[in-house]
Amino acid sequence: MFGLDLYYAAIIKLGLGFICLIFQINLLGKGNLAPSSAMDQVQNYVLGGIIGGVIYNGDITILQFFLVLIIWTILVFTIKFIKNHNKYAKRLIDGRPITLIANGQVDVGECLRCGISANDLTFKLRAVGIYEIKLVKKAIMEQNGQLTVIQYGDDNIKYPLIIDGQINEDVLDLIHKDSQWVHEELTKKQYQLSDIYMGEYDSGEIYLYPYK
Repeated sequence: MFGLDLYYAAIIKLGLGFICLIFQINLLGKGNLAPSSAMDQVQNYVLGGIIGGVIYNGDITILQFFLVLIIWTILVFTIKFIKNHNKYAKRLIDGRPITLIANGQVDVGECLRCGISANDLTFKLRAVGIYEIKLVKKAIMEQNGQLTVIQYGDDNIKYPLIIDGQINEDVLDLIHKDSQWVHEELTKKQYQLSDIYMGEYDSGEIYLYPYK
């Protein structure tokens, strides 16, 4: 009888974990299905660890397991809200894109700080069809570890200048503008920074996609 109770508890815990996982995916978006940041990865690892480590532990009751899931879900929602409304928190949690190559020159210091060996860098460049570093205008390591490469002559690339109501400082440096210029452009279009869901820079113009 005791053995059956243990199995019933494990089934209920598994069901609760499954519901929590579906709940987080649907409410937080599909980011953790294809992680694009450290937070997405951590969310997957921790939730998987909570569910996997608790299911077969008879010392942890169903109520305790349920409370842990609620606490973790609230924590994830809170962190997501903070990083979407504070650029410093976002940079701290998700990191920031790092320029590894600029104007055909490799920044060896940044590569070493990121743990990117010369072999790794050349492999990533070959993967996108680049065989000569001198052809690279910018090579940026994104938060998810992917390499974004801009070659000389790529004049029609659209840069994400504003994301979630926050200015992308790395893009400002790339296009040789400052935040004052962004605010002036927004004023011309009768918007404030907090009104903008996303803004793209293309050929000297900003194309805005406001929340409303």
